Amino acid sequence: MFSYLRERFTSHLRERSRRRARLVSKDGRCNIEFGNVEQSRFVFLIDIWTTILDLRWRYKMTIFISAFLGSWFLFGLLWYVVAYIHKDLPEFNPSINHTPCVENINGLTSAFLFSLETQVTIGYGFRCVTEQCATAIFLLIFQSILGVIINSFMCGAILAKISRSKNRAKTITFSKNAVISKRGGKLCLLIRVANLRKSLLIGSHIYGKLLKTTITPEGETIILDQVNIEFVVDAGNENLFFISPLTIYHVIDKNSPFFHMAAETLLQQDFELVVFLDGTVEATSATCQVRTSYIPEEVLWGYRFAPIVSKTKEGKYRVDFQNFSKTVAVETPHCAFCLYNEKEAKAKEKKGYDNPGFVLSEVNETSDTKM
Repeated sequence: MFSYLRERFTSHLRERSRRRARLVSKDGRCNIEFGNVEQSRFVFLIDIWTTILDLRWRYKMTIFISAFLGSWFLFGLLWYVVAYIHKDLPEFNPSINHTPCVENINGLTSAFLFSLETQVTIGYGFRCVTEQCATAIFLLIFQSILGVIINSFMCGAILAKISRSKNRAKTITFSKNAVISKRGGKLCLLIRVANLRKSLLIGSHIYGKLLKTTITPEGETIILDQVNIEFVVDAGNENLFFISPLTIYHVIDKNSPFFHMAAETLLQQDFELVVFLDGTVEATSATCQVRTSYIPEEVLWGYRFAPIVSKTKEGKYRVDFQNFSKTVAVETPHCAFCLYNEKEAKAKEKKGYDNPGFVLSEVNETSDTKM
């Protein structure tokens, strides 16, 4: 029993040591941290709209509630000060002919209620401003304008947060693994992507970035060096008809960074393949970006994806997502260089070759027959 637990614990530690740090998680979140930023955090208040939109819901709702409660209480204090200065409060024993600035404000609680009624335009009619003092009229106008601004900003921020195209990206999914196999006679890296909604992404475009550490000829080490990876489908990589799952592929040719990799050395490589899908949401016309990443352990050499689309007897097309990330082993060359050498060898077999050592000698024939 103890030996089994020890083996499990050892394998777990070994797996943790092999786990690679990745810049982009599988669900598209970026794993990056900014340190020693010289600029003050107050610079984020300059673009307060984007700052509010990027906040988590719990912080956004805290700001939303604090903004309304704070403004109601602040103006409640101001209304109390106006009533105190004008001696409208009961402790001043106003005369019967005394006309207050605001009717029926008897203390801080009633001042807070009047502030709440004014800003949210409830207007119960029990408390109201009189024409006795201009200060109260000015304060009423100022609070009404400020209340409209706060209400518009906070409600607009919540509506924008709900309708952000980032939520649409959650209904676009990529396969768990990428595979490398032959496609159309070429060695390709293939990834499957699916749209879980029936509404389309208009003008979709797919591309990739290979992140790795490189050393320049000058000896400089560049971490997260980016190399462009071109992904295509049979109909092109732009304006995709993205109604059913698509298999995108990257041709591993001599210009590909995967050309010098092999099946035996793939796991020894240190890279991260980040795949992007850009498009426009059909319902809202907002742009949307979906991204995911693959590390060497998630790239399977010598596999292809299982079929996923079929046609029913009723003539409908059915997509079986149970096979979405399922892979099937196929015969695949161990490296792209091997495949191209094999093609060149087969091409040479069909051709003839001149022997440079062959010399054509002419023979003069003489006749020994005498007439």
